[in-house]
Amino acid sequence: MRLRYVPGQYQYLQECDRAITEPEKTGYKLNGAFKNDNAIHVELGCGKGKFLREMALRNPEISYFGFEKSVKVAYRCAKSVFENDPSNYFIVYSNGDILKDVFEPNSIERIYLNFSDPWPKPSHYKRRLTHKSFLDVYRSVLTCNGEIHMKTDNNDLFEYSVEQLREDNWEFLMLTRDLHNSPYAENNVMTEYEERFVSEGKKINKLIVRRNG
Repeated sequence: MRLRYVPGQYQYLQECDRAITEPEKTGYKLNGAFKNDNAIHVELGCGKGKFLREMALRNPEISYFGFEKSVKVAYRCAKSVFENDPSNYFIVYSNGDILKDVFEPNSIERIYLNFSDPWPKPSHYKRRLTHKSFLDVYRSVLTCNGEIHMKTDNNDLFEYSVEQLREDNWEFLMLTRDLHNSPYAENNVMTEYEERFVSEGKKINKLIVRRNG
């Protein structure tokens, strides 16, 4: 379902205490947003924020940033912020390819890629978030033992990602092609998309890799 445009969406994001808009335009480094030294986790494509908020609630000692490139979706995410929400997350209205511009090198402990756009046409593979150009960005901002956690229902994207990560010398810590019938399902936090896909009987792929070098 396509989200309806609501006048004033961008202004709302600018005024929302829990949102940061286009930090790359100001040179602002997000490392200082929380004014603490907590570990930083980033979700690229946070959607309406279900996963982001649940992770923040479970892990108050971690600082979370959820990136969303669609102003309509970022607005919906910001509108769903409640007064009793955990205070350790920000919604960032921007593209994930600007991580190098808004984070210090070697400063992110974990990056989540949850149900990213599969970009099925070969001519669009360079837009996939596990393309080599993106992996280079992740390597530059992740800590020496930093991790990427990826989930997708798209088998083609998953196999492509496995191949790209192996070629780029990432260390595999976990891989399953049926998450919800695996030992890894117990502590899994589902996204909105994931809940729908699981209800439809779709299998969910997941991998975890660690920066190697």
